[in-house]
Amino acid sequence: MVAIYLQKKRKFRLEQGHPWVYRSEIERADGVPAPGQLVAVHSHNGQYLATGYYNEASQITVRVVAYEPLAAMDADFFRERLERCAALRTRFLGEAESYRLVYGEADGLPGLIVDKFADVLVVQILTLGMDRCRETLVSALVELFQPKGIYERSDVAVRELEGLEQTKGALYGECPKHVDIVENGLRIRVDIEAGQKTGYFFDQRENRAAIAPLMTGWGKRSGIELREIADGEGVRRAAVNKSGKEVTFPYWDGATVLECFSHTGSFTLNACKYGAKKVTCLDISEHAIESARMNVALNGFEERVEFVVADAFDYLRSQAKGVEERKQRAKAGQGEIKLDTSKPLGGEGRTWDVVILDPPAFAKTKSAVEGACRGYKDINLHGMKLVNEGGFLVTASCSYHMRPELFLETIHAAAVDAGKQLRLVDFRGAGKDHPRLLGVDEGHYLKFAIFEVRSKSK
Repeated sequence: MVAIYLQKKRKFRLEQGHPWVYRSEIERADGVPAPGQLVAVHSHNGQYLATGYYNEASQITVRVVAYEPLAAMDADFFRERLERCAALRTRFLGEAESYRLVYGEADGLPGLIVDKFADVLVVQILTLGMDRCRETLVSALVELFQPKGIYERSDVAVRELEGLEQTKGALYGECPKHVDIVENGLRIRVDIEAGQKTGYFFDQRENRAAIAPLMTGWGKRSGIELREIADGEGVRRAAVNKSGKEVTFPYWDGATVLECFSHTGSFTLNACKYGAKKVTCLDISEHAIESARMNVALNGFEERVEFVVADAFDYLRSQAKGVEERKQRAKAGQGEIKLDTSKPLGGEGRTWDVVILDPPAFAKTKSAVEGACRGYKDINLHGMKLVNEGGFLVTASCSYHMRPELFLETIHAAAVDAGKQLRLVDFRGAGKDHPRLLGVDEGHYLKFAIFEVRSKSK
């Protein structure tokens, strides 16, 4: 096996558990490693550190697969790693049939993603070293999990950094375009061929369920409360409005919810499950809204969901503008200010009890962080303006380069500009099927927060 020797003056990231070796850290090679070949990694003084696969075309030149000598990434290697992956998911996800089965470096399989959608597996092979093991990998997946089909979604630009072409298509068995799964007790139809990434984002499973406490407890604001009323069958408890009339709508106590960047409508589905009264489901993509519409119908929530195809930035700004104009008109009506109220409103001015923002990554590179901060500040500033007093802002970022501290600082800056006071109720990362290696900050990409929103003047 070819040996790689690292420079003396380098950060000791490898010794601290980081599984990447950059080209700039390599001093020399004892031999000429072939692209994708396993190499032994040594310190400058010859101490063995790890074994990984090599690709000179990539700035991440070696990706570690073992911390002991390893002859080959063969069938036994993949069986052992995949069994370990499955055992962890079974322990933490119980009887769930759909989840992220393999999460790259965190599972000792760098460059590989495997998502399990019931009895269909979707794989992403992102690196040259893993691509060379394609046949062995597929055989191991078939042997261990007996899927009906295995579909590849390696149609991602990161492969080009490894000197690979983007590709997708069936690798084994029958692969239907749509696969139905169950998550948090909800039916979801996943488009494995054309959906984003592998078709669905499992990393927010627990976060979607975390909105449950926000979905009820709003009826009192409308003057509706439970009282004991008498009828022909005796005394019973029922919802009654200010006029003393019984309210028969079953979701009278539910929240009004706005979900932006809805994709498949996963937060919308959870909002309805946990009792939301009305949900506005918004995405710029017609395909995404059609997916969300299908999922809402699968769960029987049609009467409580409205769909909007629009740019979230424009929609939030328009609604916030309308809210501000209505406030100004109210002040004019009370004689506090002078205002020409004959002009039509410039925005709609709707508000909600809960606003959910789950945008795509705004910062895909370190150089994009400044622009990403502006984007996150913009959507959160306008989003929190649309939250009813004492309601909740649910917001997330999946940009690795947007560090948790910077994310919270950006939201705080938005709150200051909006004249809002935020109370952080919950802060989370990715789900249990996305384990994180300590010392590998790249795995800490997802930030999810729930804030109570109040005006400073109240």
